[in-house]
Amino acid sequence: MANPLRTPKGLSRALNWYPPYLFAGIRVLEIAEDWSSARVRLKLGRLNRNYFGTQFGGSLYSMSDPFWCLLAVNRLGRDYVVWDKAADIEFVSPGRGDVYTEFTLAEDRLEEIRAATADGSKALPWFESTVTAADGTVVARVRKQLYVRRKRDR
Repeated sequence: MANPLRTPKGLSRALNWYPPYLFAGIRVLEIAEDWSSARVRLKLGRLNRNYFGTQFGGSLYSMSDPFWCLLAVNRLGRDYVVWDKAADIEFVSPGRGDVYTEFTLAEDRLEEIRAATADGSKALPWFESTVTAADGTVVARVRKQLYVRRKRDR
């Protein structure tokens, strides 16, 4: 039987029940069938509200944390090692309600990574996403760096 976490629908379901996401109000709205994109919502609630009544910064980062890595590892396939390497977040405006973010991993970025790692070298690409309020106001900008390398032949 196939591992359900290897399908976009199965992984979405698992992440939505993952306690840190469940209790923080984070919901995976969609992961594309071809692993090219994902959409995530963070609902403002009692458990993720900060001292000022706005979205807690840690929850804003958490909603963005695993997706670039998950998309890349599933698009590149089993011949690659993919890990999170670094991250930074810029808080732009207070999240006073539900916020959303989207991730789209374009084929040209994958080709850049494949070319950079073809000789066994590692690649350290950066990816960016924007967290927005329902009205389009930018709440945060998140950058993630991945470590990517082709697996060595055994």
